[in-house]
Amino acid sequence: QVQLVESGGGLVQPGGSLRISCVASGSLLSINSMGWYRQAPGKQRELAAVITSGGSANYADFVKGRFTISRDGAKNTVYLQMNSLKPEDTAVYYCNAVGTRFTGWGGRSDFDIWGQGTQVTVSS
Repeated sequence: QVQLVESGGGLVQPGGSLRISCVASGSLLSINSMGWYRQAPGKQRELAAVITSGGSANYADFVKGRFTISRDGAKNTVYLQMNSLKPEDTAVYYCNAVGTRFTGWGGRSDFDIWGQGTQVTVSS
C-alpha cells in the first residue's frame, strides 16, 4: 500500500514560520500531485496548496504570498513553507497524494490517499 507520513507541525508565534513535510512511501509507481489541506475546528476542510509532478503549483487565496509549496520528486516528499503565520492559520494540516501504485500481482492502479494530519497552532 501507499501511505503518507506528515511531520513538522507545532506551536508558533504569530508572524513566525513553520515548515511541514509529507513523505509518500510504499509500492507507488508515480505521483501526479501532492497537496496540503487544512481543517480548523468547526470548519470544513479546505485546500491550501497543491503541486503537480511537473512542478506547477496552485494556492488558495488565503495563503498566497505567505506559503510556498515545493516537492522533492526523488524522495516523494512535499513541503509547505509557512511564513507570516496568523492565528487563523491554526488548523490540522492534511497531506494528500494522487498517483499510480503497483498492485500485489504486478498490476497498476490509481490511488488518492490522505495523511493523518499534523497540528499547526499559531498563538502568542
